[in-house]
Amino acid sequence: MRYAVIPARGGSKRIPRKNIRPFAGRPMILHSILAARESGLFDAILVSTDDDEIAEIARDGGAEVPFRRPADLSDDQATSVAVVTHAVAWLRAAGRTPAEVCCLYATAPFVRPADLRAGLAALDDSSVQFCFPVTAFDFPIQRALARAADGSVTMREPEHQITRSQDLQEYVHDAGQFYWGRAEAWEAGAPVYAAHSRTILMPRYLVQDIDTPEDWRRAELMFEALARMPSTSD
Repeated sequence: MRYAVIPARGGSKRIPRKNIRPFAGRPMILHSILAARESGLFDAILVSTDDDEIAEIARDGGAEVPFRRPADLSDDQATSVAVVTHAVAWLRAAGRTPAEVCCLYATAPFVRPADLRAGLAALDDSSVQFCFPVTAFDFPIQRALARAADGSVTMREPEHQITRSQDLQEYVHDAGQFYWGRAEAWEAGAPVYAAHSRTILMPRYLVQDIDTPEDWRRAELMFEALARMPSTSD
């Protein structure tokens, strides 16, 4: 069976109540739940939370909240892998036999059903354990600058100071939206960033980490702009 697991603890500090704060007309977590539902991929969408209000909103949106996340998985140090592993263990104990499990973040308003489908398709190759979306850095990281307290800077890789951008290797970063994985890989604690994983390359305008109020406002502006664009994919 195939499941989505949405980690959504109640104790967000930098943006209080981030997982259910209104974003584009609905609580943030509902964007992820709706994308998962519209994908048609999941036998169930589970929300792993320690918070009663989040649980109520998630259920109203069509997700299941069949357990409360333990306290030791609800602090700032808890990892997504640990949260998903706990959910997989609960599913097995309940006789629900997970095969593929997608860790879908609660703060991923740009996630699209088509991208969830593409991620699952990568697992058709039996050697692939995980698949997740990435996007390219918008500036060559070889030319990154370290800024000192006095305002002075040093280059990360000074040998590339005059190298043409097109001659530099392009690097990508995690889009922070979702991670498809085989249930056994989650349980084994296998690394996600590894040769046994595959990635989906996303356009930068569909990727925004949301950790600060500035991030939130930028995401809102991006979302509003996308809503005005002709639809090319679901």
